[in-house]
Amino acid sequence: MGLMPTLPRSGPLTLEDFEAIRDVDDGHRYELIDGSLVVTPSPVPLHQTVVTELLFSLRTTAPPGMRVFVAPLDVRFGMDTVLQPDVLVVPRSAVGERRLEGGPVLAVEVLSPSTRHIDLGLKLSRYEAAGTPSYWVIDPDEPSLRAWELHTGRYEEAAHVIGDQVATLSLPWPLEVVPSKLVDDLR
Repeated sequence: MGLMPTLPRSGPLTLEDFEAIRDVDDGHRYELIDGSLVVTPSPVPLHQTVVTELLFSLRTTAPPGMRVFVAPLDVRFGMDTVLQPDVLVVPRSAVGERRLEGGPVLAVEVLSPSTRHIDLGLKLSRYEAAGTPSYWVIDPDEPSLRAWELHTGRYEEAAHVIGDQVATLSLPWPLEVVPSKLVDDLR
């Protein structure tokens, strides 16, 4: 486990501050949102089941030229915001050797008690402001999926389904998602 460097006690953090602490191996996930450090614990098995099932679904239906990734993988939105969506889709052309060279076309967050308000508030607004075409939030406890799509610079809800209901989505490509199928093997 690495030692965490001393950080400024007041004022927003910079990308340089964030880079100084991001490689700490303490089992937590570090993100920077509008200059504020957000630290979350490692995910639980139900969370990871949803991530794995969604990864498989997206990967097997992805058209040529699209790549699907899971966290941890930084998405930088300026000098004061670095996010790590649980699942993200980017054009193959955006994949650089060391980082993504542009934002995702889809960002997905799987809710947990410690991240619910951040995923439904701060992250939703940051992805919208950055022009991310589609943002999904999956609640594994319900289970449910809420999806937003960007229209004229603002997110509009494209789907909100629960349990065995089917979300028919057009972004990042046409596909159907059934929330209960993302958690089936643990329920």
